[in-house]
Amino acid sequence: MQEINLAPRAAGDHQPGRLSSDRTSLPRAAARLGAACGSQTLLRGLDLLDMVATGPLSLSALSTGLRLTKSTTHRLAAALVDRGFLAKTPRQDYALGPRLLELGHAAQRQTDLTRVARPWLERLAAVTRDTVRLAVRDGDQALCVDLCMGQGRLVVSGRVGGRIDLLSSALGKALLLDASPEAMQTLLSASAKGARDSAGWLERMHQYAHFDHAFDLEENDEGIRCVAAPIRDKTGAVVASIGVSAAAGHAPDARMAALAECVRNGAEAISRALGQSRNPSSIEDRTHDAA
Repeated sequence: MQEINLAPRAAGDHQPGRLSSDRTSLPRAAARLGAACGSQTLLRGLDLLDMVATGPLSLSALSTGLRLTKSTTHRLAAALVDRGFLAKTPRQDYALGPRLLELGHAAQRQTDLTRVARPWLERLAAVTRDTVRLAVRDGDQALCVDLCMGQGRLVVSGRVGGRIDLLSSALGKALLLDASPEAMQTLLSASAKGARDSAGWLERMHQYAHFDHAFDLEENDEGIRCVAAPIRDKTGAVVASIGVSAAAGHAPDARMAALAECVRNGAEAISRALGQSRNPSSIEDRTHDAA
């Protein structure tokens, strides 16, 4: 029979498979437990939303379906109501809230946008051999929602989900081309970058709006030049921007002008596919000049 040692352990001894009593193990265990509880609460909230998606339900029905107490179910539902994911009906049942409608519309817009824009990203990347990105506005930043890497010798990197400064990048400026002077001034006032030369920046934006494209001449990243144009939906509102980024040494002013025409044509084509009525010219018309 195996002998079991019941003697106290000396300080510093460690026995595999047994809980350590040192002070650092308890916070780690508590953190793991908290993360597990947070994940479980999130999953319960998603299950609740799935249930209500079939139609308004009472607290009792939700409690039964989730196999939770009424008090726990009520706390969960109340949090979702507070964030707009659930709403109370006149009969005090729970129904899907307005926030879900907003998210659904946003998802639909993004799905349509990336699906429609993807062929044009690939065409621009093939024509220019430079990296092409698609961005939407997210607060005071631009968010990259799709990209197509170039195939040239000097390629600018990027990633989907990357955030880009709204005021210094071409993609960000293109998103602001239809913004009011007051809105632009508000963004400038809140930005350390914009505060350097507000008057000059506003004058350049006025010129960019006239030509319907914007430049980033190493303002956002040293050694990188970019030109972008706005994409508009069927109402004419700017919903996204598309831009080509190139190494500064491979993008002299003459090539940037040719790229601007190429990018603008691509943006107009995507806008047209989204329902905007303006007729684009062909990207291939400028292939030779932009290559």
